[in-house]
Amino acid sequence: MNELTIATHNGNFHADDVFSVAALKCIYPSFKLIRTRDLELISKADIVLDVGGEYDPDAGRFDHHQRGGAGERENGIPYSSFGLIWKKYGLEICQGNQDVAHSVDSGLVSTIDAVDCGHVEGVSKGISLSHTISVFNPTWQEDSHFDSCFDEAVTFASRVLARFIAASNGGISAKAIVAKAVENAEDPRVIVLEKYTPWKTTVHRLSEKALFVVFPSGPGLWRIQTVPVELGSFEDRKSLPKPWAGLSDQALKDVTGLDDAMFCHNGLFIAGAGSFESIMKMAAIAVQD
Repeated sequence: MNELTIATHNGNFHADDVFSVAALKCIYPSFKLIRTRDLELISKADIVLDVGGEYDPDAGRFDHHQRGGAGERENGIPYSSFGLIWKKYGLEICQGNQDVAHSVDSGLVSTIDAVDCGHVEGVSKGISLSHTISVFNPTWQEDSHFDSCFDEAVTFASRVLARFIAASNGGISAKAIVAKAVENAEDPRVIVLEKYTPWKTTVHRLSEKALFVVFPSGPGLWRIQTVPVELGSFEDRKSLPKPWAGLSDQALKDVTGLDDAMFCHNGLFIAGAGSFESIMKMAAIAVQD
């Protein structure tokens, strides 16, 4: 059986072709990569991305530079080669989990597509992941070879993609755990998690009454954290009691009357204790304060 051949353009590279190759490495652990604009070589490749002027996923063609492009998402973001590759292979890369594949597309793939296609509305300014990939290109002052720099960029992108998939999977898996905790809360103002999981998005979606979230933070250690008024806000629905601000150890024990109270942040958004019983007493005090 002949080795799979993947072709993309040579010379300067961008995040879309780099991440496309990184994504394909998740499916094909071994393949021959050709970076060229030679149409004869391109025509013989099994998969062609970001070059060739053709989009035909069944034929393994994933370019978006042809007249009319290669389509766009419902939100108007056009597809670059990465988006086209993800459209076909994303679900398989995410082991059949459609929610994870969609999350990765929304948070990573579509942003790279938007930057590559010049669809920058709503894209954060500053140093982006796309810009980070671009600096892997050799400068005019360097003798580095474009292909070896491309390989370095793919290695970096592969790690980023793997971690993004893992983070998306973790966040989605956490939703069910947090939703159950909200449903089972004895006091809807205090949500208790048996283990720490990302909770803010789900708590905001499911509960308007939640003020504090309690969770373990290590062997025998517990935390209480405030619920912000909205995601990303530094304002809380209800702060921890003002007398606790910035206190720790004996000073906090004296104020709370709890012999294992540990600390309270000066910003009154998180505090800790050495037992579940004490952290729940701190929650009760905070609710009534």
